[in-house]
Amino acid sequence: MKKIKRIIGAGLLFSLTGFYLLQQANSRINESRFLSYIINPAKQELKFYWKDKDGKNYLNFENLKLAVEKNNEELIFAVNGGMYKKDLSPQGLFIENGIMQTSIDTVEDGYGNFYLQPNGVFYLTGSNEPVICTTTNFENDGNIKYATQSGPMLLIEGKMHPRFNKGSANVHIRNGVGILPDGNILFAMSKEKVNFYDFASYFRQKGCKNALYLDGFVSRTYLPSKGWRQFEGNFGVIIGETKLKE
Repeated sequence: MKKIKRIIGAGLLFSLTGFYLLQQANSRINESRFLSYIINPAKQELKFYWKDKDGKNYLNFENLKLAVEKNNEELIFAVNGGMYKKDLSPQGLFIENGIMQTSIDTVEDGYGNFYLQPNGVFYLTGSNEPVICTTTNFENDGNIKYATQSGPMLLIEGKMHPRFNKGSANVHIRNGVGILPDGNILFAMSKEKVNFYDFASYFRQKGCKNALYLDGFVSRTYLPSKGWRQFEGNFGVIIGETKLKE
């Protein structure tokens, strides 16, 4: 009888373990739904762009590509880097080469995704350390090379934004950025329409503790190494990686 009980108990444990693993598998995000790119900021050249030396907005990746090529550089990767106003100026904070171009927006009750609190800031320090933090926790200590503000935060210290709902019907193309456990930067854009919950889950699944939403249906990515060359669009801030041509 004891032997039978042990067999039944082992079978039940096996069934529960199998059920748990199945639930875990079903809850995982299909990563093929997203175009992703990882940057090591200590070794790769990442810059934030808005206007050229003549004060003209770059607008899109094609114009940026032509501009950097004049400096004997190659555009490796580019993504629109945050929301913008009707005049294509950055919405909220924008710092370029250590100079604040637009000030931080601390309004808490505005309309739209940008104001879905908490929103946040993605920035690079003078030593190229990447940081993503909530707007309320942001401090400009004078050692910030680049910064862009957007919203909402996708992940805050490993936790999902409190306003995201699993199974939400609010779906769009989306792009965002997160910091990986090794300090590298993960950029991602959905290949199909997704809701905020699934998009944030992707970054959490990749190990990010903090991640920030950059923009929605207007999102585009230039990543020729993966066959993506989206030149259309009129943007405010563009985040791009370049390297000197050999």
